[in-house]
Amino acid sequence: MSETAEVLAVEEAETSAQDEASAENTADASVPEASSAENTANETLGAIAIRGVGKSFRSGKKKAEFRALDGIDLEIGANEFVTILGPSGCGKSTLLRIVAGLEEADEGEVAVDGDEVVGPGADRGMVFQGYTLFPWLTVRQNIEYGPKLNGASILGRRAISNRYLRITRLEAFANHYPKQLSGGMKQRVAIARALANGPKVLLMDEPFGALDAQTKLEMQETLLDVWEKEKTTVLFITHDIDEAIFLSQRIVVMGAGPGRILREFPVTLPAERTAEVREHPEFLKLRRELAGLLKHKE
Repeated sequence: MSETAEVLAVEEAETSAQDEASAENTADASVPEASSAENTANETLGAIAIRGVGKSFRSGKKKAEFRALDGIDLEIGANEFVTILGPSGCGKSTLLRIVAGLEEADEGEVAVDGDEVVGPGADRGMVFQGYTLFPWLTVRQNIEYGPKLNGASILGRRAISNRYLRITRLEAFANHYPKQLSGGMKQRVAIARALANGPKVLLMDEPFGALDAQTKLEMQETLLDVWEKEKTTVLFITHDIDEAIFLSQRIVVMGAGPGRILREFPVTLPAERTAEVREHPEFLKLRRELAGLLKHKE
């Protein structure tokens, strides 16, 4: 399944597809913004429980088995920002897709606020590394796509898009199409679109991996600003040690062969993360610990 198809699966999980109108290009400044509370489906906060999850794949003529995940146990608190860090091939993206409901685990279970995950759902928003915006829709229409499928009125959709255009600093680009945007702007739209459905959990699969170094740093700061405002639970995937430390409250390190959790690290840096925090002694100490662990397990 392509990433665009997966976006459709996530956003259409609880609704039937509808025709996308093209006559909603113009912003209406008179429409108030939706509040975070108004835009959230309910007041439960997105605690994730992953218990005994295992996953194997079979490939080749002999159907050789590859054990991608084995015995994954992980608890993520409501509103917590947790990053899974690990090398390529350790199963971190597979685990994220299982939490999203895009893959089925062979063993174990995943639950959000006690409800078992059995497929994609509106309680989980997904942001991929690739630019998965709908190219025929404007920035505003991309953000309003999910709320429209969920039956929101025109005024309701406009209030939601106004809010997320402001939060992601895209107000001046509301009527632009994806081809007119930079890579960083496209990912800001992707984040806004995922949040527009009011999910409890935001799942992010190396979303800044394709960006240049400077844009990547800017997007990390933007993400923390959005998370501070929304207080959505975030499960973030990366192989970048500095990115993991800068963003997270807790880092979960995975190893490969099979994919498993090696160790967890709390991040005790100041809550306000500015560029200067990268020179903080705790940041540098944690970077050395993580680099040493990953090097030892390669």
